[in-house]
Amino acid sequence: MIQNPKEFYRKLDEFLFEIYQVGSENILSTVLEELVKQLGKDLHIKNGRLYELAVDEFVLVYCTNLQNEKVEEVLDINEPSIQLVLQHGCYIYHDPQQIFPSQSKIPQDFIPMVAFTIQKEEIVWLFVFELEDGWDRDEIEFSINTTRKVLNARMISDYMNNSLYQVELIQRSLLPRKTPIIDGFEVFGRSISAEIVGGDLYDYILFDGGVHFGVAIGDASGHGLPAALLVRDVVTGLRMGLEKEMKISPVLEKLNRVIHRSTLSTSFISLFYAEIETNGDLVYVNAGHPEPMLVQGKKVTLLKRGGTILGPLPNVKLKRGFAFMPPDSVLVLYTDGVIERRNAFGEAFDKNRLKELIIKNQHYSAEKLVNEIIDAVYNFGNSGPWKDDVTVVVVKRLAK
Repeated sequence: MIQNPKEFYRKLDEFLFEIYQVGSENILSTVLEELVKQLGKDLHIKNGRLYELAVDEFVLVYCTNLQNEKVEEVLDINEPSIQLVLQHGCYIYHDPQQIFPSQSKIPQDFIPMVAFTIQKEEIVWLFVFELEDGWDRDEIEFSINTTRKVLNARMISDYMNNSLYQVELIQRSLLPRKTPIIDGFEVFGRSISAEIVGGDLYDYILFDGGVHFGVAIGDASGHGLPAALLVRDVVTGLRMGLEKEMKISPVLEKLNRVIHRSTLSTSFISLFYAEIETNGDLVYVNAGHPEPMLVQGKKVTLLKRGGTILGPLPNVKLKRGFAFMPPDSVLVLYTDGVIERRNAFGEAFDKNRLKELIIKNQHYSAEKLVNEIIDAVYNFGNSGPWKDDVTVVVVKRLAK
């Protein structure tokens, strides 16, 4: 089992980001190498091999361990073991009979393996990795399927670069066009993309009757077009579900199923959604997102109750959390790009700096506090380019 899941997810996200930085000519071999190099120890995988389909057989085109004498140069597409991975897209071979169904004698040195396929138009590639002792099915399936989806999305996006600016316009149309006017509250949000299109989202939901409103913030894994596609799906699904006055946990659980089935977008997203009544009562669900901070004076409450990120698993259960916004309190929602921005010494801005900044400036208006946070984070990173999307939303309950 992975000893430090949070650190592992950070490394996985960095690995997925790198997929979009590699040149198209050597992207497959680089992914093969880096998957073993960066995640091999955590996932217990080694000896990656890359095959390309040629008529009716897969031919070896790259290997991370050229000294491995057991590497098969050619794999017959008609073999039952190959048909399994072609059928499922990703397959773990832990039973020798899956690979040697026609042999009565199984090799004593049998090694479990995981394989997955990537396709670009009519070309099909096969990735194969050996599994070492200690591997875990859930961890392997999650990581490999996520890599597979992101790699597929990257290859698709290579064909769509000419449309990126059109996608940016579409994505911007999904973000709030204006700040809502809510009696007794100030609300303001701002989002900055690290690329032409980004993976952050925020939204406001105004309900008939005026006794409560909703606010959401999310952060899709990866960057660029695939992340933007996921943002589109989430914003649309969230609005449609909540307009039907469904409970927030079922809405997010249904969104999770939609994201899990997606093939063109990236594979997971953190999402926080809260509904706030005008009397200050607040109900929320936090699906793996950095905990928003509810601040009044020096008291800081982290809104963390909910569950896991959306997308990796077909079914999740999310729990509601409850809080109260007293008059003259502020609720600050933010994405990873805020707390993970680094200075010249490699130090992250982190949650403590953000908390201190909010406490010091909580008397500001919602708009001024948002801009103060973003400016402070930008300056902390030596005014350099944003390396991650950054989004901040502030909900301020006014004093009576």
